[in-house]
Amino acid sequence: MTERETDLLGEFKVKLDKLINIHLRMKREKQLLIEEQSQLKEQIRLLTLKNEELVKNKEDLKFAKSLLGADEDSHEAKIKINRLVREIDKCIALLNK
Repeated sequence: MTERETDLLGEFKVKLDKLINIHLRMKREKQLLIEEQSQLKEQIRLLTLKNEELVKNKEDLKFAKSLLGADEDSHEAKIKINRLVREIDKCIALLNK
């Protein structure tokens, strides 16, 4: 092998080692990003559940407030009570079948 070929082979080995190191680093970074994504998805799931719970609590509080006698909310209370009565009637009808 000539000196030029030896030099080229040496440069090739150095570049290949750099490429392998970059590949390994990127592989580790990808794994970290996958783990972070998984954690963020779980956090989103928990926050969504919390949000749904808060929305339900808000509606329950609004309903309770309307039952206490706020005039503008009394109409909403009547509507909600009528809806609940219809749901109960449906359940009774299903039980009677």
